[in-house]
Amino acid sequence: MLAYASTRLGDKDEAEDIVQDTYLRLLTTDKMLTEQTLPALAFTVCRNLVNDRFRRRAFRYEYEHYIQGVGGGFFSMEPAIFATDIVERMEHGLVRIPDNCRDIYRMHILDGKRVSEISELTGQKYKTIENRLGLARRQMRVYLRAVV
Repeated sequence: MLAYASTRLGDKDEAEDIVQDTYLRLLTTDKMLTEQTLPALAFTVCRNLVNDRFRRRAFRYEYEHYIQGVGGGFFSMEPAIFATDIVERMEHGLVRIPDNCRDIYRMHILDGKRVSEISELTGQKYKTIENRLGLARRQMRVYLRAVV
């Protein structure tokens, strides 16, 4: 699996992360695993994680080009400074959110995890995660409106 992920991604460290995530998902799955189904399921999970990584890269790539396009078609430091300023303000806003909501918000927004993944990782109910994420979003919106 490491060779497959490394070949597809072109980065050994990123491939190792994918393989570790694959094994973590296999360990936490509630599906029936046998000697016949394990290899197929492992490679399917690995392939899906690699595809997810490509989707995230494509989104970042599009966003970076959008920011550069807003700058008039030439490279400017303004978008980089603006993005850094937003991240800094978000960090200040995150400090004001309760710890349990902050961790969930970080996993969802910064790590790109879905609510169901966060629920599995934390062992909390899906609705609890949704409610805390909603609370964190509302508080961040209020804070960002006040400072921007």
